[in-house]
Amino acid sequence: MHEYSLVEALITRVEQEARRRQALRVHALSVRVGELAGVDPELFRTAYETFREGTICAGVPLTVKHVPASWSCPRCETPIARGAILRCPACDAPARLDEGSDALTLDGIEMEVP
Repeated sequence: MHEYSLVEALITRVEQEARRRQALRVHALSVRVGELAGVDPELFRTAYETFREGTICAGVPLTVKHVPASWSCPRCETPIARGAILRCPACDAPARLDEGSDALTLDGIEMEVP
């Protein structure tokens, strides 16, 4: 249920950015949720729908992009298959996380500025 506190932080950040740019209106938001972030994208959307009313985000659509985790070898760039041991099958180096980290990233804010 930490999605609700994440949405609260998101809306606060959007309000700060809008004030800083003297925005007249916010038109759209987009976020990326890494697979390892521990965030349920549907619950995040529901929390957003609940808490955006009465804020600068009221009526503003939210796009949530789920980013699956992918791993590769930092030495030889060999991709590591999903569910495999996180070591390179070619050179035995520990795998590197390429995408889908534990991050929730504010990807974009579309706003109307004077």
